[in-house]
Amino acid sequence: MTQPQPLLRTLLLIDTERYSDRDDVQQGYLRRMLFGIVDRVLLSAGADQSLRRREDRGDAVMELIDPGVPLTDLLRALLNDVPAELRAVNRLAASSAQIRLRAVLATGFVHIDEFDGWVGTDLNNACRLLDGDPLRDALRERPDDYALCISESVHAGIVAHDHLGIPKEQFNPITVPTKNGPMDAWLYGPVPASLPAPRKAPASRPSTPAPPGLDFRGTNHGLVANHVQGDITFGGQGGLR
Repeated sequence: MTQPQPLLRTLLLIDTERYSDRDDVQQGYLRRMLFGIVDRVLLSAGADQSLRRREDRGDAVMELIDPGVPLTDLLRALLNDVPAELRAVNRLAASSAQIRLRAVLATGFVHIDEFDGWVGTDLNNACRLLDGDPLRDALRERPDDYALCISESVHAGIVAHDHLGIPKEQFNPITVPTKNGPMDAWLYGPVPASLPAPRKAPASRPSTPAPPGLDFRGTNHGLVANHVQGDITFGGQGGLR
């Protein structure tokens, strides 16, 4: 049996809120809206059908996207096109057919086996971000219909560098509890009130202060050939030459 080879892919996961609360007719409508939104958004980012692979999860979709599609283009489309698509769809839909979405953008390696199954720790971690309470709470607390979370790899490689149209100041660090331990990620927009205070970036290491009461004076102070040049003052009292 040939072992499947890991493929580097961009991972996009999108899930529909409160899907199971709807009846069969409404669920069918929501699926059509979800697939249409995802197809149009990815096409606008340059990811046509030949550059991606879809897994249908009923109320959600998972997309494996070729790494040749720039992450900057994908992220801009998720920030701008998805909200616009949701507004266009929901303004014409009945209250019972409103669609609200959670999305995760990540990168990593995925195995595709002979059964067309997808296997990989990076994919599992993206699923945990999608199903985690922070992203669910964020969507629940927002008046709009969309919440987006990105992985540490996407933040470090793209968002942290302040690319045009990708406002890094609007991404906030979160920690997602999982059964395998906490995971760090980044949430676009305000952090839910239900979460603890956001984690902070590690502070820079402070420089070591000079010993108290020791002062080098003169234009060429220092040690040269084991001899001190310049004035040295101890505790502000007098000096040595």
